[in-house]
Amino acid sequence: MKDKTEKIVYFVRHGQSADNVAPVFQSPDSPLNDTGKQQAESIAKRVSKLSFDALIASPFERAKQTAEAIAKATDKKVEYSELFVERIKPTYINGKPYTDEKANTLWKEWEKSLYTPNMRAEDGENFDDLIARADKALTFLQNKTEQSLVVVTHGYFLRTIVARVLLGNLLSGEAFRNIQRTTTMENTGITVLQYRESFEEKPTWHLWIYNDHAHLAD
Repeated sequence: MKDKTEKIVYFVRHGQSADNVAPVFQSPDSPLNDTGKQQAESIAKRVSKLSFDALIASPFERAKQTAEAIAKATDKKVEYSELFVERIKPTYINGKPYTDEKANTLWKEWEKSLYTPNMRAEDGENFDDLIARADKALTFLQNKTEQSLVVVTHGYFLRTIVARVLLGNLLSGEAFRNIQRTTTMENTGITVLQYRESFEEKPTWHLWIYNDHAHLAD
């Protein structure tokens, strides 16, 4: 039996935001800057050449604006889902400058919680939350009736999804930390997952393309 692809998902990281290049801890409502808007137009042009059935996006402003550019270029309606937002920081940190001593201390504690099961820093997401959300996101996509989808999301959370696909239940806190530390993802880079079956295995997710940003060289 030949491999059978049941679903393909094109993940797009949002364009560059104002807080991406500012000396602050990025907030959910940080909009695209001028570079990010240009990147959004570029990725929209590229995505318009793909054949896909649904457009899904994180409702965070930078992802929303990127998705709106794609929607305009493809005549697709955006479906927003909280499943694809960026890792959720403790509320106090959002928008605070790096020079804020309390924010810095809390950031370090929160960062540790992202790799330490059962540890939590105020109201921020932790390792267990992120892995559980990645699983929910993959199940959500698997259950969509559309076969081909574009999802606009965020770098850290997208790397979380990739890590979960690659390592499954072997994804420990230390392995997760190492993956996040040693991988990067460009603004508007494309990462592609396929959900497919083969003679040797039941349907499962496969990483097909990672961080393709050739369109940024146009």
